[in-house]
Amino acid sequence: MSRMTRPLAGAAVLAAAALLAAGCGSGFNSNNSQPAQKTGPASLQILIASSGDAETAAVKQAAAAWAKSSGNKATVTPAQNIDQQLGQAFAGNKPPDVFYMDASKVADYASVGALYPYGNKVNNPNDFYPTLRAAFTYKGTFYCAPKDFSTLGLVINTDLWSKAGLTDADLPTTWNQFTTDLQKIKAKGIVPLAVSPSHDRVDAFIKEAGGSIVDKSGKPDADSPQNVQALTYVQGLLKQGLMKYSSQLDTGWGGEALGTGKAAITIEGNWIEGAMKSDYPKIKYEIAPMPSGPAGPGTLEFTQCWGVSAKSKNHAADIAFVNAMTAPQQQLAFAKAFGVIPSRQSVQATYEQQFPTDKAFLAGAPNGVGPVNAPKVSDVLADYDTQLTQLAKTSPSAVLSRLQTNLTSALGG
Repeated sequence: MSRMTRPLAGAAVLAAAALLAAGCGSGFNSNNSQPAQKTGPASLQILIASSGDAETAAVKQAAAAWAKSSGNKATVTPAQNIDQQLGQAFAGNKPPDVFYMDASKVADYASVGALYPYGNKVNNPNDFYPTLRAAFTYKGTFYCAPKDFSTLGLVINTDLWSKAGLTDADLPTTWNQFTTDLQKIKAKGIVPLAVSPSHDRVDAFIKEAGGSIVDKSGKPDADSPQNVQALTYVQGLLKQGLMKYSSQLDTGWGGEALGTGKAAITIEGNWIEGAMKSDYPKIKYEIAPMPSGPAGPGTLEFTQCWGVSAKSKNHAADIAFVNAMTAPQQQLAFAKAFGVIPSRQSVQATYEQQFPTDKAFLAGAPNGVGPVNAPKVSDVLADYDTQLTQLAKTSPSAVLSRLQTNLTSALGG
């Protein structure tokens, strides 16, 4: 679920190559490629990208309970590098039955027919947040059930916020208010805002400006006036010293900049709470929604689904397993075990009661947007990240024009 760090470029390239081999060599695009389905008890292989021991234990426990009640078997394996291992498994024609699938990868797998499109076959599919359904919809087909999600919010060091003379009444709701707050913090000799140098953070402002990298029809839309407006605003923050990238502060990510007191505010998801508790327990902080831009509120969403292989011979059992993992009470149990936000709207009220500090993250759910939902764009987005690190000295229009050109080339027009 977390997007604290990005996968290694080499692993991403290897996964892409393996997936291409799977798509080209295994008949995924054939209309007759659905395998014969087994009857009787199933033995499912499940591959997860675990955030740690707590998640691994919780998923194994839930899988064991499902297996016992259903009469099936379920073997859960935590991946060391799920992009690499999943790509290799498909290339070797031995994919797991069920697996974690990041929203940024679904188009790659769906476009070569590797995913079984079961999304509308699960229990109460309309209970998933619409923005999450959209993240796992490719060419009009809802492929897989979202397992959980997070949005971005403002994470504020309350001591540094107060030192600048700011109170809860100053929590920003607009870009102008946000800029004013940052200026007051800077006036006290404090770095106001630290953000990880990635489109996974900066593009929240693009959503708030009403822009997108790829439009709803799947066409590149990177060089739109809305996107130029968004990056111009971010560039202004950088030029005025109101924002620095975490790497400029010799920190690995925004959470480290906040926790070490090198910045008063960062932009992160709810995964930061675990890091603050374990690494910076003495730092007091609060979370606020992202400020609205010219087009209104907006944030980014990070989510994974329970992917199901098109090659699995246990589709009925696969769906039954996903139903168990996405049942409301099971989602709340996962939230308690390893800090994820449930993907079902029906448990929002209960979740807010149990986890009141996440209310600001939940507030972004209706206004969030997932990653670029198009195949073959990993290298393009990596280049975009590189350009963003130079945004203070580069024309926003030039950055976006390069992105538009690269996307057009990758997507074929």
